[in-house]
Amino acid sequence: MKIEKTNMKNFIALSDIISLLNMASGFLSIICSINHEFRIAAILMIIAIMFDSSDGWVARKINRQDELGFGKNIDSLSDIVSFGVAPAIFLYCCINTTPGIFQIIVILVSLLIVSCGILRLTRYNVIAGKIDTTDFIGFPIPGMSFIMASLYLSGLFHPYIALILSTLVSLLMISNIRYPKFDNIPLIAISCILILLLILPIKIVVFNINIPALLLLLFCLYYLIINLINK
Repeated sequence: MKIEKTNMKNFIALSDIISLLNMASGFLSIICSINHEFRIAAILMIIAIMFDSSDGWVARKINRQDELGFGKNIDSLSDIVSFGVAPAIFLYCCINTTPGIFQIIVILVSLLIVSCGILRLTRYNVIAGKIDTTDFIGFPIPGMSFIMASLYLSGLFHPYIALILSTLVSLLMISNIRYPKFDNIPLIAISCILILLLILPIKIVVFNINIPALLLLLFCLYYLIINLINK
């Protein structure tokens, strides 16, 4: 490859801009977590998921030609920020701990999230197009941010529950369990409405539980568990 062909304009496409918006949402979520703005941090993780869900669709619509895999790599690198580092920092900052054994556990679980996220995305890049299945191998990494965000926004966040769920999801991400691609159109439409209700200043709360966030959490946990049971 000639050096002239390495100009960024020869690589980047509209779908890559959307991947960068995914990364930017994840990065801003990290900043909000550090500043203890947890509700905003959770919403930004969900927004990152929305960008991640649309970059592939945009790439197909514009008939993106990506022989060198630039789009695949920028997508994976953005995902590790938004769905690996962001939920890990969110978990760590949410659980205020004093120095001791529990704080070490929180640090280790946060590290596990990032490590399993990197392993999962690296495996995906290696096996993409080389295996005879359209399913995800291992739990999709955006699910980590989705579960952490909806758990917090629902009002049901508890340190022990968050740590257990994070550990389980991290291990399932690097498992060999097949998760079918989510293509239930009515459920996707309902989820989009619920996400809008979370983002907009509209509160639907019963007994201090945010109902849209609870429903989103249950949808994601159902997808996580039903495929684990049907392994």
